[in-house]
Amino acid sequence: MAPAQTRPGLLRRIGWLVLIWAASVGALGLVALVLRGVLALAGLKSH
Repeated sequence: MAPAQTRPGLLRRIGWLVLIWAASVGALGLVALVLRGVLALAGLKSH
């Protein structure tokens, strides 16, 4: 295995890691927004 062959594989893995991380952060933000909306509808809105 030449170093030139391992670099694209490493970059692809890092790219997938970043993509999965970004998707999970976005999903967490969406869940937080939905939860805030549900709490606001239940009358538990913070001041």
